[in-house]
Amino acid sequence: MSDNIRTEIRIKLFKELVCVRKTEQTLAERYKQQEMRTPTHFGIGQEAVAVGVCSALNRDDVVYSHHRSHNHYLAKGGSVYGLAAELFGRETGCSKGRGGSVHLTCREEGFIASSAILGETAAAAVGSALSISMDGAKQIAGAFFGDAVLEEGIFYESVNYASINNLPALLVCENNGFATESPLSVRQPSGIDFCKRVEAFGATALSIDGNDVEAVYNAAQKAISHIRSGKGPFFLHCITYRWCEHVGPFFDHEMDRTYRTKEDVEAWMEKCPIKRSRAKLIIDEIASSDQLDEWEAEIQSSIDDDISRAYSDPWPNPADIFENVC
Repeated sequence: MSDNIRTEIRIKLFKELVCVRKTEQTLAERYKQQEMRTPTHFGIGQEAVAVGVCSALNRDDVVYSHHRSHNHYLAKGGSVYGLAAELFGRETGCSKGRGGSVHLTCREEGFIASSAILGETAAAAVGSALSISMDGAKQIAGAFFGDAVLEEGIFYESVNYASINNLPALLVCENNGFATESPLSVRQPSGIDFCKRVEAFGATALSIDGNDVEAVYNAAQKAISHIRSGKGPFFLHCITYRWCEHVGPFFDHEMDRTYRTKEDVEAWMEKCPIKRSRAKLIIDEIASSDQLDEWEAEIQSSIDDDISRAYSDPWPNPADIFENVC
């Protein structure tokens, strides 16, 4: 899948994967120190979907995300500093310390908002796509959501409306196999094909390996070309896996949860998006192992600096608590 991706883009994809992963891992460790008083849904292991899709979008394309939103915020151009400050509850956070982990925004980069309401992102993106269409603009409106959203009526209403009105909507499902702790097997019939469901409403759909960043990027390029040529909405079904617990910085086995085993998680960790990207870059002689290590160290150093700076920032002024409240 990498033959038609320019070398500089492949390097960029790798570096962004590393930035997203290391940011979340560093924040997860800080979270354990009880310095962040906001529930956090870490997307460690799922970075390739966010990075692959957002790297294919333009800056003025708009994106909506769900409760596991850090990956999308960073991949769409949000800053590590703004995310860290938000989790610390500081005035300099991307939502001025008022939104926490779940409610992020970076409108200057096209990351409109994240929300904990299941299925909301699909409807919001289709609404933006309608606005874009009415204005005659060339943008795309994208939504990220988990597989449980395909059990919500609002998702199918949104797909149907987008298809009927030929709207520029990109709908991205991150199928990690679980709705909190409920596996897909107890929620859907055996052998369910989400793409066929979506195609029944007239949208185009494609299922891909969501742990291969170059495959995701290529699929996103295909979807974006389809949408920009006026052919209507596109659904990307990305198979991936989260490493950490549903909400919080730990592994499930560390918390004695039994809905999945340590061995289950470790098997998926072998399919790590960064590990796979590294291997491809080395095999294709784009970078050596030492060069990749150097890039990772530089990225980690920058992340550490941003997080330290954010932690030292001021708290919001209590007198401003009602500002921006409708």
